Amino acid sequence: MLAPAQPGQRGEDEARRPALVHSRHGALTTRPGETLLDTLERHGHRVEFQCRSGYCGACRTPLLAGRVHYPEPPLAFVPPGQCLPCCCRPLGNVSLDLAHGD
Repeated sequence: MLAPAQPGQRGEDEARRPALVHSRHGALTTRPGETLLDTLERHGHRVEFQCRSGYCGACRTPLLAGRVHYPEPPLAFVPPGQCLPCCCRPLGNVSLDLAHGD
């Protein structure tokens, strides 16, 4: 499913669990409660961002598979099949269209 999860307790609880983030570089393990951007940076990915709050959209990334949760609704437009790593958390395993140098 390529849609963001609706706000709510279930999504927040699920987003706190470790998950795998698949990129073109390989699988990355999340830490409970961290954003996708935190996970990507911790594993050496360089993702363009300006805010870490979901209002600019500079980090917009293709979401190939899986679902994400936004604890706070982002202000930037997020089309289907994309996510804002700066402010979302994975709901289970996700796959992003990113290479290590991105």
